[in-house]
Amino acid sequence: MKILFVAAEAVPFIKTGGLGDVAGSLPKELKRQGVDVRVILPKYADIPARFREQMIFIRDFDVYVGWRKQFCAVQELVHDGVTFYFVDNEYYFKRPGIYGFYDEAERYAYFTRAVLEALPKLDFRPDIIHAHDWHAGMVSVFLNTHYQHIPFYQNIKTVFTIHNLAYQGIFPAVVLEDILGLGMDYFTNDKLEFNGNVNFMKGGIIYSDIVTTVSKTYAEEIQRPYFGENLDGLLRARNNSLYGIVNGIDYNEYDPATDPLIASPYSWRATRKRQENKLKLQEFLGLPVRRDVPMLAMVSRLVSAKGLDLIERVLEEILSMDLQLVVLGTGEERYHHLFSWAQSKYPDKVSANLKFDNTLAHQIYAASDLFLMPSKFEPCGIGQIIAMRYGSLPVVRETGGLKDTVQPYNEITGEGTGFRFANYNAHELLYTVQRAVGLYADKKLWHNIMKNAMLSDYSWRQSVMQYRDLYEQLTVKKDLLLTEQDSAEILAKEVE
Repeated sequence: MKILFVAAEAVPFIKTGGLGDVAGSLPKELKRQGVDVRVILPKYADIPARFREQMIFIRDFDVYVGWRKQFCAVQELVHDGVTFYFVDNEYYFKRPGIYGFYDEAERYAYFTRAVLEALPKLDFRPDIIHAHDWHAGMVSVFLNTHYQHIPFYQNIKTVFTIHNLAYQGIFPAVVLEDILGLGMDYFTNDKLEFNGNVNFMKGGIIYSDIVTTVSKTYAEEIQRPYFGENLDGLLRARNNSLYGIVNGIDYNEYDPATDPLIASPYSWRATRKRQENKLKLQEFLGLPVRRDVPMLAMVSRLVSAKGLDLIERVLEEILSMDLQLVVLGTGEERYHHLFSWAQSKYPDKVSANLKFDNTLAHQIYAASDLFLMPSKFEPCGIGQIIAMRYGSLPVVRETGGLKDTVQPYNEITGEGTGFRFANYNAHELLYTVQRAVGLYADKKLWHNIMKNAMLSDYSWRQSVMQYRDLYEQLTVKKDLLLTEQDSAEILAKEVE
């Protein structure tokens, strides 16, 4: 089975969020399962030099973007056994940063056309193209509209994964002909038209054989108007081919027993050693060095969607308790001011670190007792999974992947891996934090919950089997697919 991942970012090369984690770590696990999986990305200027220096030039060719003929080169790098391809065009990608430019429609239309143009030149014909989020949504559209008549591309199947429905790639109608090279017959409600604009994510949803998203609950939620971002009707129509598969994390990168970034490696059997991380972090951040005080943590984008408005409403009540709060992240200026104010008013209780720092993030996971993630919506979430891996118990709202991954503590049975509340309500959050802080005093009970959390398995092993099942659904119909011999003949003809 041959799979090509198409994504705008992937660790360790370039990352802004969960998409990068998935596109970088899921292929490694698929490779371990015997799948020939490769990944193709834009070659951004922000990719570290140590990776760019290892890339090998493969081919160059021209790519049409509407009426424009643009240069394209493809480079290759093998990392952790997985082949990564990089689409190189300095006009589109040699810029500081990844997203947020005036010509996003043109950049990612170019990227997706370049992916399809590159395939015959790479000596690789995938059975399935797995496109991720709106940046790659046009792969399935172009495959259907511009390439289906070419023998090499016939019967290549497509999977499209929604990582966050809130970001859809919506652009003015003019891009349809000018950038995408499509006629006005595609500007209809059942194709790419969306409230008078063109929607790249909608294209991926409509034209892909299977649509997935990153948790089972989120797959259900986005079929309802509140979460559906005006695409809920389309997603209900695609219900029979819409699947939710929870994201995993790389258990080698996030392993408290071997993590070189933390002060004292530990396992669930060695909670005393875990406490050393807390004492070291308290000292480093200038907080009172106390074993007995529960440490609450947030490692997050500081935006309202992450539940920051709830925290804002009850922050003083939270800080009235005997605890410490450590925050790491950047986001809206409003929340920068909030946590800076809290630190100035409660210097012995609050450490506000308004930046991104991967080393400090690992240290916070290893040191904290509770991990706050009261999101308004959360397609999957990675933070709560990493927190459980490190023994920091999540406090989450019951939405999306948070509901699927955090089992609420049950005082009768002793089961559970964290604490949940149902409604998007500040005082429900406050009550849940108060309950968790109250339980912290019982060290034996706390150790048992921590053990449950650390022994829960959210590696990629479970999820990768679900992806394999979906891939096999698309490839088992041999009568609809080309034989290997046919593929080889077509590939040779196209390369000539």
